[in-house]
Amino acid sequence: MLEIDIWLALGVVLATALTDAVYVMFTSSVIARKRVAAANWSALWYTLSSFAVISYTNNWVYVLFAALGSWIGAYLTMTYLHGPPGHPPAPLAPEPNSGQS
Repeated sequence: MLEIDIWLALGVVLATALTDAVYVMFTSSVIARKRVAAANWSALWYTLSSFAVISYTNNWVYVLFAALGSWIGAYLTMTYLHGPPGHPPAPLAPEPNSGQS
């Protein structure tokens, strides 16, 4: 039977949730072309992911906890960044003619 350390499992869930939240913030910074913010988020992203990797490499069951944390982190961060789902944004208006034919 598989033995699971509940504190380690919760730590993996938390680490992967934070990792995915940080990844979403990293991606947002890259899209916004904020170099320092992107670099900071990237460094934090790898620091957090190392805990999860080290924790679950000794027992494959912790991968399930990592997946759960990953889902939670991405979901909550997307909710924080964009709010609840709604209507898609309106299409962009065509650019005005710049005098070229």
